[in-house]
Amino acid sequence: MNMDLSPEDLAFRDEVRAFLAAHLPERLREGARNTPSVFVEPDIGDEWHRLLHARGWVAYNWPAEDGGTGWDPVKRYLFEKECALADAPALSVLGLKLIGPVLCRYGTPAQKARFLPPILDASEKWCQGYSEPGAGSDLASLKTRAVRQGDRYVINGSKIWTTHAHYADWMFCLVRTDPDAKPQAGISFLLVPMKQPGITIRPIVTHAGDHEVNQVFLDNAETLVEHRVGEEGQGWEIAKYLLENERGGSCAAPRLLADIEGLKRVAESEPSGTNGPLGAQDSLRRRLARLELEALALETTELRILADLAQGRRPGPQTSLVKLVAANIRQAIDELAVDLFGPLGLQLPPERPLYGNSAPEPVGSREAQLAMPAYLNGRAWTIFGGTNEVQKGIIAKQVLGL
Repeated sequence: MNMDLSPEDLAFRDEVRAFLAAHLPERLREGARNTPSVFVEPDIGDEWHRLLHARGWVAYNWPAEDGGTGWDPVKRYLFEKECALADAPALSVLGLKLIGPVLCRYGTPAQKARFLPPILDASEKWCQGYSEPGAGSDLASLKTRAVRQGDRYVINGSKIWTTHAHYADWMFCLVRTDPDAKPQAGISFLLVPMKQPGITIRPIVTHAGDHEVNQVFLDNAETLVEHRVGEEGQGWEIAKYLLENERGGSCAAPRLLADIEGLKRVAESEPSGTNGPLGAQDSLRRRLARLELEALALETTELRILADLAQGRRPGPQTSLVKLVAANIRQAIDELAVDLFGPLGLQLPPERPLYGNSAPEPVGSREAQLAMPAYLNGRAWTIFGGTNEVQKGIIAKQVLGL
């Protein structure tokens, strides 16, 4: 793949930079910098979403005919990289990068007309109903049951680790519609309204102090048959397509590289306590250099995947490689930050958010205050979207042929 940017690509990059300089407020940049978790709070995430929607750039991985930008892989990469460098808040993946592309590919015209516009303008939020107690890594063993009764399904079961269910209007949900079929063959993909009497949401507060995830109980919850995506029994196929997008449908490397640069800047100003800044220590410089090289290699792989997507080819099992490597680099960055700040990096304030007028005062710098919350929240990187062990199994079987 030709890695040189064309004059058109360079002009686009400059256009994105100019837009970010003019329209990304400092309060959103500050909020993004001081968010230790994967998902940003709606107060900054929604505002940034709407600013991008007004510019026509929010659904940058959707086809143009469905309301997206229709950008090629290079433009998508450049956009994500410039947003990362500018400290833009991360957009919620649940609507834009997970269910959105599924509807673009598998949805009926009526489903697209109903659900895509509210994703674009952020008037409806989504959550993902995949994992269950006892059916996380072994997703095919899920037990949540949906029984068709006339024009609707009645659903009973529970989902766990459901990110932002407490904000969501809809859940895209894997359910078992045929208990007698083979595990994967009996699963269907439903869109379920969250604001109904049959749904109870129980918050789960993580060790980091963040309320991102929940357990959701479905007790005779209902959804219309017209809200089933694909046919009955096609849910496993759709779920795999969605997971490929989750694991490799965007670029993690630009954000990782931006965070590594941030650590470099801190290391150059943080005193070592012996002689000069921490950045002068050979051991720290080696760790930073290794992380940067690994992130650059990941970036190249992500660009190859985006090129495959542009040619209409599904990325396949190489997305598992991206997910595995990105998760390990993310955790290594967080570990290095805790080591960098020493005792000041051990503080764990329970308040959220860690930005704005109500943020708790840090002990030392704000960067030091973020180190431990980010480290603890980042332990989930090797779990969500498929654990490291699941990714290694996919790579061994489908890539290495073992």
